[in-house]
Amino acid sequence: QVQLVESGGGLVQAGGSLRLSCAASGRIFSINTMGWYRQAPGKQRELVATITSGGSTNYADSVKGRFTISRDSAKATVYLQMNSLKPEDTAVYYCNLRIFGDYWGQGTQVTVSS
Repeated sequence: QVQLVESGGGLVQAGGSLRLSCAASGRIFSINTMGWYRQAPGKQRELVATITSGGSTNYADSVKGRFTISRDSAKATVYLQMNSLKPEDTAVYYCNLRIFGDYWGQGTQVTVSS
């Protein structure tokens, strides 16, 4: 079994910053990809950023230059540093772990006020 526990969401004004964390536990293999996705009301879930166990990163165009994904493999934790937040970043953010399938966290709300 794999568990993902997210933290760090909240309410912030436009231009502000937040840092999300996601700790993984259970049967986690050393080679995997972790990432963040988000889902705004009435919209489909979309990729925000991913990072492989080798450190390769991938970002959605909408967050490039503002968000930074990182990981601490020893702690099986992935982080998302979000700067220059915009109201359109408002969504529920989900942590994802991809090994032989996809595992998801419970989601954390991020609200950016204008």
